[in-house]
Amino acid sequence: MLRQPAFGRRLRKLRTAQGLSQTALAGDGMSTGYLSRLESGARQPTERAVAYLAERLGRKPDDFEEPAGGSLAHALTLVASTGSEDAVETLREALAAEQHEAPVLRWQALWQLARHRRLQGDHEGERGYLEELVRLGDEVALTELRVRGLTRLARCLRSLGEISTALDAAVTAHHLARDGALGVEDRATVLLALVSVEAEAGRLPDARAHTDELTVLVEGRTDTLWAEAMWTAAAVRMRQGDYPAAQHCLEQALEKFSSGEDLVLWLRLRLAAGRLHLQKVPADPRAAERCVAAAEPALAFVGTPGLRQELTALKADLAFLTGNYDDARTLLGELAREQPRMTYRDRVRLDILRHQLRILSGDESGVAGLRALAEQAQADANIDLAAEIWRILAEALAQSRGPAGDPAAPAARERDIA
Repeated sequence: MLRQPAFGRRLRKLRTAQGLSQTALAGDGMSTGYLSRLESGARQPTERAVAYLAERLGRKPDDFEEPAGGSLAHALTLVASTGSEDAVETLREALAAEQHEAPVLRWQALWQLARHRRLQGDHEGERGYLEELVRLGDEVALTELRVRGLTRLARCLRSLGEISTALDAAVTAHHLARDGALGVEDRATVLLALVSVEAEAGRLPDARAHTDELTVLVEGRTDTLWAEAMWTAAAVRMRQGDYPAAQHCLEQALEKFSSGEDLVLWLRLRLAAGRLHLQKVPADPRAAERCVAAAEPALAFVGTPGLRQELTALKADLAFLTGNYDDARTLLGELAREQPRMTYRDRVRLDILRHQLRILSGDESGVAGLRALAEQAQADANIDLAAEIWRILAEALAQSRGPAGDPAAPAARERDIA
């Protein structure tokens, strides 16, 4: 049942959202004075009045009911203050019910919902909210909102492995930020996205140039933005084969960035450092083990599915590198039983490891599997990843032949290790 004063507040929102005056809404079927008393809460609405107003506004009578969780602004406050699952669900319901709210308020709701999906590792879900957010940003026509929406969409698409569309979004955001003379925060965030996508696309000279621009922009800081910039710089240098420079960048971030600033980022920096120690030449598994040991306790506080899977994947890679193949298979089995909450690149890494283990055990399907992964990465314009897979395939084939060309040698070595 519709009661005052909630009905009056709701009616006023719906009217002003359409830019109507009280006189225009009242029309010939209702006096302006009566409408004014309804909005102020001084009169209880009749069914006839509700039906008339709903028709005039192009709404249903149920639209005059307040959402169960309160207004969109109230739901946003709950998410910002608690971040709980219940608060997020309340925000989702309020957004669905409050399509008449101001575009900027709806943009903020979509941003928070997309952020929640991202933290859960649900990049497909995040993408849906971000695409709507970008459309809304274009409608609002505020440069800051357009840049932030496109930047976050570019990072999401990169996580999904859609490199070409991610690059388009990142380049557009970069041009808007530059032409709009936005502040350091926005320009640096755009560069973070642009560099990561350029690196995936194999455009390493462009990525390196933009990384240098980024590090100059955040020089003198030690906050989240600076730590992400150091991480990004390390990733580009690692892909260029400059492992000492990559390690130097990450070590700066590990040393100066406090867990009190952002525990999730603090944890991910250690996972990134662990992966660097496994990929550099020569690999340093002991250093990777120390990173794993430092990261594990933090999962008790920020143990989202995506982060737990990232750590398990790193352990599987570490087990493989140290010859503990059964442990690697066990860890991969654990991940296979869960819904994947990792980026496209990390999921491909797991497939690579599965195929490497098949090759080592004499299963020739592993070779075909690696070749298919490399070809798919090339088709997706993920040039850097494709090159990495081709290299791994060549190394796996060389190793599978054994020191004397004996294809059974790897299996024998594995039995010896076990």
